[in-house]
Amino acid sequence: MDINRPTNVSFFDFVGGVQLLQGEDTRTAIPVILIGICVSGAVGNLLVLLIFIRDFRNGRGSEVKALLASVASTDLLILLLCAPVRAVTYYKQTWTLGSFVCSTTDWFQHSCVIAKTLILAATTRAKHTLVPNTAMGPLHNPTWIHGALAFIWIVSMMFPIPQMLFASLVPRGRDTICVSEMPMCASDFMRLFYKIYPTAIFVVPVIFTLAYYTKTLHTAVNHAPSPHHQSKVILVLLCLSGALGLMLLPEWGTFTWIRLGFNQPPVGLMIFAQVLLYACSSLSPVILMTMYDDVRQGLISIWLIATCRSTKQVPRKPCPKTEGNDAEVAANAVANAVSNAVSQEQENTFPDVEHFWTGRRNTHVEEAQDPVPWEREEKML
Repeated sequence: MDINRPTNVSFFDFVGGVQLLQGEDTRTAIPVILIGICVSGAVGNLLVLLIFIRDFRNGRGSEVKALLASVASTDLLILLLCAPVRAVTYYKQTWTLGSFVCSTTDWFQHSCVIAKTLILAATTRAKHTLVPNTAMGPLHNPTWIHGALAFIWIVSMMFPIPQMLFASLVPRGRDTICVSEMPMCASDFMRLFYKIYPTAIFVVPVIFTLAYYTKTLHTAVNHAPSPHHQSKVILVLLCLSGALGLMLLPEWGTFTWIRLGFNQPPVGLMIFAQVLLYACSSLSPVILMTMYDDVRQGLISIWLIATCRSTKQVPRKPCPKTEGNDAEVAANAVANAVSNAVSQEQENTFPDVEHFWTGRRNTHVEEAQDPVPWEREEKML
């Protein structure tokens, strides 16, 4: 990367990925890593969304599940709309996606990251237990969730507006690069803004969420009458918040360091921070599938449904029921096995023995030809 900060701007940063990199290894390896993270994370988040939709349709929804579904949707947006832009940029080493994408790519990515952070903070108010399905809908009072999500997305799209204002295309020889540069006349105000910006939308929400769930987990384990289910849900949310804070810390650190007017951090650190950002969106469904019992059971149910559909043309192969718990599924399987064994035993009757006894019942022996007449005399007596 051979570029220096111009003298008439207070900071200079690349938009949409580091550009003008030298070396074929970097050009090949980073796009492959980003594409792998994008594909695996998109599949995981789609499965999580399908599981939550199925739970709500079956009346097993909760407020936490509604917010976690919003988190999965936000991760999908990051992986499907933001990560491919970086992969193309690292492969081309210059900007080839036009001025509109240059102006909006960092703004949209920051909006999604802020929304994810604030939605996880909003889960501290949500109920972790199942809400019965009533005439009002699957949630007892979903109005606050709709209002909270609308407010979160409005705030998330307003805060990173400077990312859109200062992004522009800059010609460099025969190529074009997309950069964010702020003129000196706005440096004082924007320097104050970039101190408040990451603190308000990243540091404070993450610390609040981690502190809340740490205290709640301690209370649930030591004082709750039946802490098993509640503590597991709290532990899942605590792990999600902790992973978010740790994996986004390098990205926010390099972002703030550059915009406060300091020198460019190492290129390797900037690339590593961006890869961690997308890996965080791929790690969230893994945490849900391995630690959240409802998601894990829903994943098993989806797998059973898929296997049943793939083998539905095979005769006499009943598919196990996915409704209910594991004991009911096992009982149904045992009952089906016993009934199949009894029916098979009835069908496999020996034909010779059956013919012999039928002949014995239907044989009429005359009195003159009866070889044992005393048996008939005893019966008559």
